[in-house]
Amino acid sequence: VEVYEARRRVCDLGYLRHAYKKPDGTLGWRCPAESVDVFVKKGGNIGDTRGRKCLCNSLLANIGVAQVRRDGYRELPLITCGDDVQHVTEFLPTPDAESYSAHDVLARLLSGVPPERLAAADNA
Repeated sequence: VEVYEARRRVCDLGYLRHAYKKPDGTLGWRCPAESVDVFVKKGGNIGDTRGRKCLCNSLLANIGVAQVRRDGYRELPLITCGDDVQHVTEFLPTPDAESYSAHDVLARLLSGVPPERLAAADNA
């Protein structure tokens, strides 16, 4: 929450902006992750801005091409857990671990599968 709240609301890449019809009938673009005032001025619902972060910027950060602002701020990657955020700790390999790997996730997901089923799958 602290990291989210510290991030400036900016949508400057615009890859996932939503199209809308402006009062003059022309096409406009808005993003619920942009400045709340700007989004609402464009006719957006303020409720749509709550908890939003620019996916364009954060997903590019996920693949190692984060934007770096003039003041040195580096866009942070997005960690997605969906509605299962409370279960993320189940993937930690030890109680004091602060991170987990894909291997840890697979080990946890396969922990309930009988060994003979795993062996059969390996031989298939």
